[in-house]
Amino acid sequence: MDYRDALAQYINATNTHDFSNIQQLLDPAAVYWFTDKTCTSLEEIKNYFEQAWQTIQEEVYSAVDVTWIAAGEDVAVCTYTYKWEGYYKGEHREGCGRATNVFKRADGEWKLVHEHLSPL
Repeated sequence: MDYRDALAQYINATNTHDFSNIQQLLDPAAVYWFTDKTCTSLEEIKNYFEQAWQTIQEEVYSAVDVTWIAAGEDVAVCTYTYKWEGYYKGEHREGCGRATNVFKRADGEWKLVHEHLSPL
């Protein structure tokens, strides 16, 4: 698996709505910068994801226009436009924003160590 595969696996894991699938792909020291909150522990990240999945039912998350702005043997950084769609209070909604993801390789596996999401 290379860093591009790590991003694809992360997107797929997100769409399972099961945080244990995501956690396997995260570095234990992962830090997330969401628009409204900074999460600095896996427990905080898990709580944020689970709250989002309760708020937006049947959410489908995707990444488009992915650009790898840095890639080496042990670190890779990409930017992309994220898109989401799902149901909020029974009504179909969708949106998008900007994302930056930082992956690092440890023990031969690529792990997500940072994600920064913001509105367009």
